[in-house]
Amino acid sequence: MNNLVEKLFKLTDNKTNVRTEMLAGLTTFMTMAYILAVNPGILSASGMPKGGIFLATALAAALGSLLMAFFSNYPFVLAPGLGLNAFFSYTVVLTMGYSWQFALLAVFVEGLIFLILSLTPVRRAIFNSIPISLKTAVAVGIGLFITFIALQGAKVIVNNDATLVGMVSFHNSDFHTTGIWALLALIGTVLTAVMVVKKVKAAILLGIFATWFLGIISELVGIYTPNPAAGFFSIVPRFGNYFSDLGNTFSEFGITFGALFNSGSWTHTQGGAVVGQGWSLVTSLDFFVVMFAFFFVDLFDTLGTLIGVSMKGGFLKDGKLSRINGALCADSIATSAGAILGTSTTTTYVESASGVAAGGRTGLTSVGAAGLFLASILLAPIFLAVPSFATAPALMIVGFYMVSSVVKINFSSYGEAIPAFICIAGMPLTYSISDGIMLGVVSYTVINLLTGKRKRVNYVMGILSILFVLKYALM
Repeated sequence: MNNLVEKLFKLTDNKTNVRTEMLAGLTTFMTMAYILAVNPGILSASGMPKGGIFLATALAAALGSLLMAFFSNYPFVLAPGLGLNAFFSYTVVLTMGYSWQFALLAVFVEGLIFLILSLTPVRRAIFNSIPISLKTAVAVGIGLFITFIALQGAKVIVNNDATLVGMVSFHNSDFHTTGIWALLALIGTVLTAVMVVKKVKAAILLGIFATWFLGIISELVGIYTPNPAAGFFSIVPRFGNYFSDLGNTFSEFGITFGALFNSGSWTHTQGGAVVGQGWSLVTSLDFFVVMFAFFFVDLFDTLGTLIGVSMKGGFLKDGKLSRINGALCADSIATSAGAILGTSTTTTYVESASGVAAGGRTGLTSVGAAGLFLASILLAPIFLAVPSFATAPALMIVGFYMVSSVVKINFSSYGEAIPAFICIAGMPLTYSISDGIMLGVVSYTVINLLTGKRKRVNYVMGILSILFVLKYALM
């Protein structure tokens, strides 16, 4: 068995072992297990059943991660992507009026197009054409972005009418919900940081469990008071209706599985009235627009994540990722397979960096995470109870690791450094990896062309810049 694992994943060549890889897989899973609760909450707004979405989410994540492991041997983990699921529900279904089955079809087709491009030099050329300064900026920007997400999820950063965002007020907010949520995240971050400084093994994972444990104690003694109406749920696992809830989950999965192939359910409504139905919708301009929107965001979210995590793991050689075709094919197939299962675009997760930080270097990390996603189907009450304040410290530390790459940017070369800075700032401030890359690519191209540094701008960067401008001008 050990020989087979060694042969498949080349652990010795990558200076790792089974224990380290499994621990890394567990760490990655714990930092992204929130998607098992968040994705059903978002996609159900489109009318899809929550139980079916939950099961589809777990299965798509497991399948995608296994494909990544065996196609590329990189420690990248996949799951339905945030942002794209919101576009699915709130834009395509609730705003444009298309049925969720039709939206799944658009995701399915987008994945097929991705796969075709992944089998050609196109996606590899895009990845390799991005200059090393922007690749580094992407890693740094993602670090800031996931830190921002962590602070928001932990209620440390909240909405502020005057400045858009601000820090939580422990005096003006309800301390037994928002206040203690934020305080536990801050305490957990300090605990995790201390363990990292002390070089404690599995510090990130231990930080998650320690913070969660503190939260459970807070709830049991009454310091934390769940308020489901305000989005604050119990963080103590409950098993009272375990078997009936599990049965409902599988029953609802029968509704979402394969639903995209039911042409009779492809509808377009306006003002509550059906204005289009069936195959005629597939040939419409709107289908292309919807499919292209999924395609465009998925492409650059995936490339951005691969760059950022690869930079952190030391997988880039001369700015190139050696087995990128396998990684891209895995991502593409997972997207189409996820649509069949009943979820929006499945993509590579930036939280994979937490597993890399824990020592993950091969696809065995992805296999470990995939196994846990499958196990989560049977242990849903536990995994769904992991609160965002418990994963926030892990994401904060991962953000720190990724931001440390900023020293690799040559700030004395303004033509390289200014676009890199724009890219870094763009990701957290636009709340989008793809938007940050867009700002970096376009500014790099324009600044260097206008300053006479045309040799820095290859034809792929030029084409990307034009496409980015057209995308934001027309959509």
